[in-house]
Amino acid sequence: MAQIAFKGNPANTIGTLPEVGSPAQPFTLTSSSLENKSLSDYQGKKVVLNIFPSVDTGICATSVRKFNEQASNLDNTVVVNISKDLPFALNRFCASEGLNNVENLSDFRGTFGTDYGVTMTDTPLQGLLSRAVIVLDETGKVVYTEQVPEITTEPNYDAALNALK
Repeated sequence: MAQIAFKGNPANTIGTLPEVGSPAQPFTLTSSSLENKSLSDYQGKKVVLNIFPSVDTGICATSVRKFNEQASNLDNTVVVNISKDLPFALNRFCASEGLNNVENLSDFRGTFGTDYGVTMTDTPLQGLLSRAVIVLDETGKVVYTEQVPEITTEPNYDAALNALK
């Protein structure tokens, strides 16, 4: 379990992020068109998994915007936003913001949060995903992880994107 904070108060996740150098665990999530998307759909691409509690909060929305902006300059790279939000909410947000360089996937009926150790087990956000970033290389190997220690702060965008170089 990872010990993090929510507004300065202790919070915990169900597990820990995968280790750098390990293969990413397969997952199946729901796309904005309600179709299943799996890790294997990204085979041969670098992948940034931008994980957060809900796109309808300020910091989560900022992370989606920043990764969208910076992803447009990266070759063979896809940014995947993952939360427990319904696919409709993720799609609505990105459409209203004109965000076209990210892909949104929902864990509303999946096990991603448990499998990747990011489901929060306490606080008012219990059951939602913590704020984390996992970067995979073209072979699906984990090359970078960040469990953001305070839910109300942004991830380290530069470190995540530098891991792709």
